[in-house]
Amino acid sequence: MAKTAVDRRRSHEEFLAAQRRYLVPGVGLYYQDPLVLVEGSGTHVTDDRGTRYLDFFGGILTVSIGHAHPAVAAAVSEQARTLVHTSTEYITAPMLDLAERLAAMTPGGLSQSFFTTSGTEANETAVALAQQATGASEIIALRHSYSGRSQLGMGLTGQAPWRQGVGALPIRHAMSPYCYRCPVKRTPDTCALECAEDLEELIATSTNGRPAALVAEPIQGVGGFITPPAPYFEKAVGIVRRHGALFIDDEVQTGFGRTGYAFGISYYGVEPDIMTFAKGLANGLPIGAAITTQDVGRHYRGPTISTFGGNPLSMRAALATLDVMDEEHLMDNARARGTELRAGLEEISDRYPAVGDVRGRGLMQGMEMVRQDKAPAPDLADEVMEGARERGLLVGRGGLYGNTIRVAPPMTVPPAEVGEALAILADTVRHVYGCHPELRSVTPTRVPVE
Repeated sequence: MAKTAVDRRRSHEEFLAAQRRYLVPGVGLYYQDPLVLVEGSGTHVTDDRGTRYLDFFGGILTVSIGHAHPAVAAAVSEQARTLVHTSTEYITAPMLDLAERLAAMTPGGLSQSFFTTSGTEANETAVALAQQATGASEIIALRHSYSGRSQLGMGLTGQAPWRQGVGALPIRHAMSPYCYRCPVKRTPDTCALECAEDLEELIATSTNGRPAALVAEPIQGVGGFITPPAPYFEKAVGIVRRHGALFIDDEVQTGFGRTGYAFGISYYGVEPDIMTFAKGLANGLPIGAAITTQDVGRHYRGPTISTFGGNPLSMRAALATLDVMDEEHLMDNARARGTELRAGLEEISDRYPAVGDVRGRGLMQGMEMVRQDKAPAPDLADEVMEGARERGLLVGRGGLYGNTIRVAPPMTVPPAEVGEALAILADTVRHVYGCHPELRSVTPTRVPVE
C-alpha cells in the first residue's frame, strides 16, 4: 500500500491562491474544491491533505499502466544518467527502437514515424503528411471531435468551447456517428449509416472535390466517448478514398490496448494511411507520434524538426510501457475488466434512467447524464463527479454538453477495484437520483449494445 504524502510547503489555500495568480484562467480545474495531487502509486493518487483516491481517469487516459510504475521509473532513471537530450538531427538508439516497435505493432504498411511531444503536434504532422502526399489542402473532420490546442488542432475540433480564437482554415466538419443523438434521428434498428453516406454530399458541396484526408478518432474522447457503430469506418473511409483522400486515424486516446484491441481502429477492420499517438504510450511522459506508409512518408522531405520529439527519456518510457503491456497481458485485462465495468454501468443505467446512455469499449466507458427527453444534464454530471470524489473515486467528464462521465482506469486495474469503483458510482448516482424527484419521470433511452 502506498504511503500517504502530505505536501507541507504550502497550505491548501496557498496552493489555490498561487494557481489563480500564476496560471492563466483558461486552465480549468475539476471540483468545487480543486484537488492538489502530490503522489501517485498504481491505481491511486494522494492529495496535499493526505486523502487517497482510486484514480479512474488517469490523467485523461495517459497513465496507462499505473502511476509511478517501477519499470518505467527504472528505464527513465537509467536513461537520465546516460543521455537526456539531443534533437531529431541526431540518431539515438531509443528513438530507433521505438520506431521499429511501432512499425511492427501497427496495421498494414505503416512503417515510418515522426516523434513529437504531444497529440496536438502529432495531428499537425499527420495533416501536413496528407497534404504533401496528395497535393490537396482541405481536411474533413467530425463534429464532436477533439484534435488538440494549436490553431490547426482547434480548427479540426468539432466542439465550439474548444475552438477559441480559431480563424478560417481549410477544414470541413462531417456528421458524427453519435448514435444516442443521431444527427438524422435514426435509431439503431433503422440506421443505414446516413452519417457516413453524407460524406459524399459534403465532399460535393463543401470542398473542391479533392480533400486531402479524413481525420477521425475510433472513439471520440473529449466528445464524450462517442462510439461509432461497427460498419461506420469501412463505409466512411471507402467514400473519402474514392475521392483521393487519406485516412488519418487519431489514436491519441484509444491506442495501445485501451479499448481491449491493439488500437481503437482494430475493431473496425480498416487500415489507416496515417496513425497518431500520444497519452498512454509513455505512461505520462511527454510524447506524440505520427506513423505512415513509405509511400506517404516519402513526400514529407522537410526540412522539419521537433526539438523535444524523440527525446531519449520519453522514448525509454514508451518502450518500458509497451514491455509491461505485453508482459502483463494488459490488452486482455482491458477487455475483461472493461466487460465487467460496462455491465456494472449498464446496471446503474437500468436502475436510474438519468444515466441516459452507456457507451465505449474496453476500459474507455462513458455515462451520459440526462433529464426528460434526453436533455443534457451537466449539473447532474457535476453532482456525480463531486459525489464520487467524496467517496474516494476520481472520474472524468466530457462531451459537447459537459454531461458525460468518463471512466477510464489504468489498464492494470484488478477486478476488485473495478467492483469498488462501480459500488461508489452506484451509490453516488442513487444519491443524486434521490435528491431530484423530477428525475423519476425520465424515460429510459439507453442505446442498445451492438
